[in-house]
Amino acid sequence: MASNFWASSHYKQLRDQEEVDVVHPLDKERGITLDDFKLIKLHMSDYIVKLAQSVKVRQRVVATAITYMRRVYLRKSMTEYDPHLVATACVYLASKAEESTVQARLLVFYIKKLHIQCEIKDILEMEMKILEALDYYLVVFHPYRAMPQLLQDAGMPDAAQLTWGIINDTYKMDLILIHPPHLITLASIYIASVQKDKENTAWFEELRVDMNIVKNIAIEILDFYNNHKMNTEERFISAMSKLLK
Repeated sequence: MASNFWASSHYKQLRDQEEVDVVHPLDKERGITLDDFKLIKLHMSDYIVKLAQSVKVRQRVVATAITYMRRVYLRKSMTEYDPHLVATACVYLASKAEESTVQARLLVFYIKKLHIQCEIKDILEMEMKILEALDYYLVVFHPYRAMPQLLQDAGMPDAAQLTWGIINDTYKMDLILIHPPHLITLASIYIASVQKDKENTAWFEELRVDMNIVKNIAIEILDFYNNHKMNTEERFISAMSKLLK
């Protein structure tokens, strides 16, 4: 993995919100709306978490797999690239990229427990399609990396678990496609400091970052928390059914 984010392929692949919020024409033909698109990606993120827990891989693999899945749908349609198969193959690919390899047959074993039909050859074929869709750029920098030092500097070492949980939740959104990871870390710490009633204004002001961006990321995370209950299983099933027409 590249050691310098600003020189990495990850940095070069960051997109504006307007570029991320685009439904592929093939999916539009099926009636998929932007809300459907976001909802399916949210549920696929949750699916990746469940699958990763079953095969017992570390959080970094989960975060990388979700990032790959979200990157794929910047370029490809859900109509042609089945979300469950893409998500599964992303776990397989991420486990290798993060040197925590999971056997494809183990993934198939747990997938079938979730009543999803998939064979080893399906995962391997989709892995190759995903690699092509990603232009073979597999480097991902995550917000977790900067968290320990930033929390120490902010005088909030006791907020590690809370901040870690907030960062986990950011993968339910497209933030990793849009913002440098350290800004996502800072937004998570910002929310944690408010929840812990920790006055950190001076510390944030000393940082060489645009606090408007940090606060906007924090607002997006909080908006997600407020609206999360609307993302019901029924709405997800309705969105997925459009892909099966």
